[in-house]
Amino acid sequence: MTPRFDLVGIVVSDMAATLAFYRRLGLEFPAGSEGRPHVEAALPGGLRIAFDTEETIKSFTENWEPPRSAGRIGLAFHCETPEGVDAVYAELVGAGHHGELKPWDAFWGQRYASVLDPDGNGVDLFAPLASEAAG
Repeated sequence: MTPRFDLVGIVVSDMAATLAFYRRLGLEFPAGSEGRPHVEAALPGGLRIAFDTEETIKSFTENWEPPRSAGRIGLAFHCETPEGVDAVYAELVGAGHHGELKPWDAFWGQRYASVLDPDGNGVDLFAPLASEAAG
């Protein structure tokens, strides 16, 4: 038997704020999930993403404490076009989320930006630059 990567789990301090953020990025969650201690969403390709409240983690890990600095997880969302990166970044920042890195044309051939989710995790937005997409 070989283990198969299946799920990315993230601990959250405010489930409602987290789900609102990720819904803006196209993830779908069942109605009423905001009050649940554990919520999952299906991702393209068969993977899943799960969110657990801090209280849930503390319920089975007695001495668990939330990190005091930025997390070590980063998520990235493909936005199809460079204009899509700019639009999604503007929507998230306009909704009050922290823009960590304004959209820019990265030397590796992508339009790239970064926003922090409600718990300070980096969420990257990217799309190939027109010259890279054509090549």
